[in-house]
Amino acid sequence: MACFIVPKVVEGIELQKALRRLKIKLADIKKTYHANGKTLVCLKKRVKTKIDRSLFASGEEEAEIIAIDEFVSRFSYLIDEERRAEIAATMSEIKSISGIEREIYGRAILDLKGTKEPSRLNLYFVKFGRSRIIDTEITSGDIVLISRGEPLKSDLVGTVSEVRRNFITVAFEERPPKWVYTQGIRIDLYVNDVTFKRMEENLQLLRHATNHKRRLRNIALGIWEPKGALKTDVTPVTKLNPTQKDAVSLALGSEAFLIHGPPGTGKTSTLIELIVQEVKRGNKVLATADSNTAVDNMLQRLAKYELTLVRVGHPARILYELEEFSIHAKYAKSLEAEAIRKGWEEVGLLVKERDKYSKPTQARARGMSRDRITTLAARGKSMRGISVATMQSMAKWIKYDNKIEALVKSLKSQEEDAYRKIIESADVVLSTNGMIMSEVLKDHEFDVAVIDEGSQQVIPSTLIPIMHAKRFVIAGDHKQLPPTVVSDTKELKKSLFEDLINRYPKLSQMLRIQYRMNQKIMGFSNEMFYDGKLIADESVKNHTIADLGLQKPSRFCDILDETPVVFVDTRGMEAYERLPDRSTSYENEKEAKIVQTLVEELMEMGAKVENIGIITPYAAQVKLLKKLLDSQERVFEIKSVDGFQGREKEIIIISFVRSNERGEIGFLQDFRRLNVALTRAKRKLICIGDSQTLSHNEVYAKLIEYMQKKGKVRRWNEGA
Repeated sequence: MACFIVPKVVEGIELQKALRRLKIKLADIKKTYHANGKTLVCLKKRVKTKIDRSLFASGEEEAEIIAIDEFVSRFSYLIDEERRAEIAATMSEIKSISGIEREIYGRAILDLKGTKEPSRLNLYFVKFGRSRIIDTEITSGDIVLISRGEPLKSDLVGTVSEVRRNFITVAFEERPPKWVYTQGIRIDLYVNDVTFKRMEENLQLLRHATNHKRRLRNIALGIWEPKGALKTDVTPVTKLNPTQKDAVSLALGSEAFLIHGPPGTGKTSTLIELIVQEVKRGNKVLATADSNTAVDNMLQRLAKYELTLVRVGHPARILYELEEFSIHAKYAKSLEAEAIRKGWEEVGLLVKERDKYSKPTQARARGMSRDRITTLAARGKSMRGISVATMQSMAKWIKYDNKIEALVKSLKSQEEDAYRKIIESADVVLSTNGMIMSEVLKDHEFDVAVIDEGSQQVIPSTLIPIMHAKRFVIAGDHKQLPPTVVSDTKELKKSLFEDLINRYPKLSQMLRIQYRMNQKIMGFSNEMFYDGKLIADESVKNHTIADLGLQKPSRFCDILDETPVVFVDTRGMEAYERLPDRSTSYENEKEAKIVQTLVEELMEMGAKVENIGIITPYAAQVKLLKKLLDSQERVFEIKSVDGFQGREKEIIIISFVRSNERGEIGFLQDFRRLNVALTRAKRKLICIGDSQTLSHNEVYAKLIEYMQKKGKVRRWNEGA
């Protein structure tokens, strides 16, 4: 297949014109590809042509353009599919299940009453509260739909600013209606459409990247090989272990680097040290993650150092205690802001003055241009039945409107300059990946992008910060949960972090010392997922629940003693799974009752609610456990595996749910979920399941064998 280059992007009529000059018909074209500001035209095999050889692409350039075009086209399609799937899934769930069920799943909050909060940063805040504890997956930065109990009849959307025990604060860009201050308000988690649009926009920028951006793009997509990592001398400002120090040293000397941080190994601490070291070397840093929570976590930790930090994002998505670092708060305190504010006040006065006169609407002006109206008014003439007085009144309206337009343009330019100065003066700019494509940030470039949560992001999201820097470092753990995807597309479930660490293992450093778990809790995941490379730090190696000052258990002593890992076996107990009506998710009532009994005994022993976490892979089991355990006074952290990613508790209880004679374990076979579940506990891990069902799978058989060897496997005895 002969392919030649047109040195600009041409499509449609432009393409036909270019082909005509080369005496080629549109019918002779097999396919065209666009990348690097060029068009690659590939001819059908039968076509004979006398095109100048200088127009033909080299094999390397041809392969690059085709690869980029196909990547951008494919992922643009996948992102749109995911956006549609997410919207459809949200609307379908709102339609098909009750508000009470949706609240149990953590995606709605019912029976709220709004109270007006002070406005700030040009936003209107409403605090929605109730006496009952709010236990929800909805978090700061989420887009929510507010309704009077019927979400499908509402179009009021806001951004969550804060979630506390008994209230949730939501920010609105426009003044909310008065009904939000009444009883019976419902809040539903909604879809953030903007994020998808920004990923698509970045893909189009990436398509025609030049210079170092082209190089980083090609490294990220596996088209070009990166340079090797060079160790850089570093004097840490914090206490680092050898693997953390190596990670920082190698990252400083790389154009692309990956920090592999298994559970509890201090991945974020390593990133903070890296950012501080980059600034010490005079580099401007873009620190990003997919979630606002992760970005704010980095910001909180960087705030201890003498750095100029700027957090870019919707003001409502930034923790209140970190608001001083918000670009909007910094702008409000700037010298320029006061003059600009007075300018906007002047605009308001001009608008009032302008509106005293006749607006030259289409009907009133009768087809005349603004210039024509102004000329006729100056001459004192009427035309087309318009009186001189009306003509002159319209001319005065136009005069004021022109002043307003010029002043608004000037003020917007001044605002842009003020925001640009804030960004340029910063050592570190922190933002979610999507927010980098906002007007405030999209034209800025940084020396290095430091990207957290790399293994939980879809590839187009991670590519946004990469396209705004000269180097990049990604931190993550591809042995934990992959990106969360609704559309069930394999390509979106693989992160760029996983892709790169498999392709360039020498450009990565694994953090090996973990500071969370007793070594016996760590042990199974260490052997199964991390090749036995993890080492428990002395501070946690042998810690147990004995350190919490609990009383001795009066029941289930064999399960609730100081042994770090226990498997409670329900084999032969008729503790079978079931599918509730209208559900595709499994529950197991017997396992739920066992969890309830053990939790009640732990509370009798003196354990605190915040010490205990309950994990189950199935949403229906989450719902059942919440019904059994939660009350007006106390709410336990009961979540799916996905909901517990990044979390930890002193004591974790896992309910595996699946129990059947066929040995089917369904999506328990996603072993990355198993890894996450097993590594949330610090001092005590209790797993509940049917060994006969689970052991049909080799990995679960090994897990039970490990617990027998390093801890205990005990049959459940109600009267123990």
